[in-house]
Amino acid sequence: MFEHISVQQLADLKSKQAVNIVDIRDGQSFAAGHIPHATLLNNDNVAQFVASADKNTPLVVCCYHGNSSQGAAQYLSEQEFKQVYSLDGGFEVWKVSQPNDIEV
Repeated sequence: MFEHISVQQLADLKSKQAVNIVDIRDGQSFAAGHIPHATLLNNDNVAQFVASADKNTPLVVCCYHGNSSQGAAQYLSEQEFKQVYSLDGGFEVWKVSQPNDIEV
């Protein structure tokens, strides 16, 4: 089971502990800008990510608007990740809320 997380809650969580952030948008969008230290996750690397990621570290899934991330978060929670979140509003809300905290 996954939970929803707001941009502010994510910022608070990141200030307290390590967080894995995966971005499921397309590669071109990811290259144009993404949340710092996010990992691009797609069909080509999801199996490797699941096999190698620390399943005890909170995992936040990001997409464009917070819709597609819910399905991905559900899938990842079924892969034994302990804390999985879907970012409400996705990257578009992050971009507006954290304009100085975007990697390109």
